[in-house]
Amino acid sequence: MYRQISREWRSLVKNSSPLFKQRAIAWRRGATIVRVQRPTRLDRAKALGYKAKQGIVVVRIKVTRGGMRQKRPTSGRRPKHMGTVKIKGHFSSQDTAERRVKEKYPNAELLGSYPIYQDGRFIWHEVILADLNHPSMQASYEIKKRFPGVAE
Repeated sequence: MYRQISREWRSLVKNSSPLFKQRAIAWRRGATIVRVQRPTRLDRAKALGYKAKQGIVVVRIKVTRGGMRQKRPTSGRRPKHMGTVKIKGHFSSQDTAERRVKEKYPNAELLGSYPIYQDGRFIWHEVILADLNHPSMQASYEIKKRFPGVAE
């Protein structure tokens, strides 16, 4: 069943479905970090450890796209010290999204993330978090296996 969901998702993205365009318009106008009830891509969420139970949080985040081009300084410097030659993006947009969500939800542990949609200006990711202090998470075998330090 999840394989079929994955195929359907890829075909919708490939054909640039009007459903996605409507969602993107709403997401673009909305807040940067939004907690959502259910994951948009259930197949990816399940693969990363999502379960429909209390203590699991799904967050959608919007990250701006763009390269690491830096403006050249106007005052005099030697070319080596201009600071424009070896500037590289060390972190992907997914890493940036995960870091920003973890800053917003400091009590939750990261289970994983995946991209949902991108346009010319933004990339949207869904990040799955687990609140390890929640009683249902402390009783969960999978969470205990993944995070051995969970209190019993």
